[in-house]
Amino acid sequence: MFKSVEELVKQANEYGSVSELMIQVEMRTSQENREQVINKMKQQLDVMKNGVARGINGVESPTKLRGGDAVLMDDYLKKGEFICGETVLTAVKNAIATNEVNAAMGLICATPTAGSAGVVPGVLFALTDRYGLSELEQLNFLFTAGAFGLVMANNASISGAEGGCQAEVGSASAMASAAIVENRGGTPEASSQAVAITLKNMMGLICDPVAGLVEVPCVKRNALGASQAMVSADMALAGITSAIPTDEVIEAMYQVGRQMPTAFKETAEGGLATTPTGKRLAKEIFG
Repeated sequence: MFKSVEELVKQANEYGSVSELMIQVEMRTSQENREQVINKMKQQLDVMKNGVARGINGVESPTKLRGGDAVLMDDYLKKGEFICGETVLTAVKNAIATNEVNAAMGLICATPTAGSAGVVPGVLFALTDRYGLSELEQLNFLFTAGAFGLVMANNASISGAEGGCQAEVGSASAMASAAIVENRGGTPEASSQAVAITLKNMMGLICDPVAGLVEVPCVKRNALGASQAMVSADMALAGITSAIPTDEVIEAMYQVGRQMPTAFKETAEGGLATTPTGKRLAKEIFG
């Protein structure tokens, strides 16, 4: 078992990959065999696939605050006149789709939370579309993401109520970036660098849900988090490294979360939630 990214990287090198290390850890901690561990992850993968598909077909939340943006993004992509690369925008579309399903009270897989559930599947299925990833490659992607998520959860936080949105969408984006790197042939060390690059950019991100709901600005933050994950992965694969070690970056995120005012930690007492429009929407929804 690893408690830090440094330990994770060292052990992953011994096992050959982060994903294989995580599978072995799961087998030991759950006392289940390899097939059982893989099958459980397959269930999560299926939930993710269904969530993206449902969102792209169009959903609307009960509050009507969110819905239909994944459809708009899908239509925009089909026109072929976009500015960013197609893979990035496909990840954006998938992330929006997942979080719109969450807002519509549909079934999603928390990765690592419901509010940040769009980033990892958004990126994963964009890569699958581009590179034709096999089911095994998709599962390994999720195990790798989970390994780094485990370290962040244990040494910092993945809770918006505890550490702000840096702990939710920030962690999800870092997890996705690490998994991209491994999938594209990068080393465990390079995956760890992607995590550091991502967290440094998203550090300090507040959690300010309008009306206290996981809709605004959560859905769009997942979309931008997916794009951040891809950029960080490309930087790490190019050989760019973080001047601050990854474990120190995670510790810094934890300290920022502790120092962050309560108003910016899922209380809807600051940020966008307290704008005139944010207050009006809250009143319209809850009276």
